[in-house]
Amino acid sequence: MTLQDLRKRIDQLDTRLLKLLNKRARLAVRVGLLKKRVGQRLFDPKREQTILRRVTGANHGPLPAQAVHAIYREILRQIRRLEQSV
Repeated sequence: MTLQDLRKRIDQLDTRLLKLLNKRARLAVRVGLLKKRVGQRLFDPKREQTILRRVTGANHGPLPAQAVHAIYREILRQIRRLEQSV
């Protein structure tokens, strides 16, 4: 494969990742609206820790566990901000 071919594949993956992140965000907004309706706190530290353990445990590399953890912490932080804005 050429550099151009590899970059094209990366671009395609980036597009797929973005679609999945937005799909996750839409679901999280629905969760946030439901929590607000029933008077539940938006932030659940135990749930966040469960998610971080699950994705870190499911990681088979080459990304190190620390990188996966950091990426997901940021995803969760941004999703939480989105939930709070609705």
